[in-house]
Amino acid sequence: MVAKTRPVLILSVAFIEQERSLVTFVPRTTSVRGTRFEVSHAGRGFEAGAFDAQGVATVPTVQLIRRLGAIDGPTLVQIEAAVKRWLGLV
Repeated sequence: MVAKTRPVLILSVAFIEQERSLVTFVPRTTSVRGTRFEVSHAGRGFEAGAFDAQGVATVPTVQLIRRLGAIDGPTLVQIEAAVKRWLGLV
């Protein structure tokens, strides 16, 4: 089985030389379930979908392929809130 390439929102700070080159991300899905951890997104060039905070993960930067764009401020705030809810930080 071949893994699909998926769009993600990176939520990491820049790392410096002696640190591991890892990024934490929130995946974007088109299989929306309507949970409190999803944030709807309808960006240009994308099918209707959502960012799913339940899928938060960390990977080495070598697994990233290319930058697709940037997210608007209000959507980023909603995604950050969903991640905090998922992690029990609120």
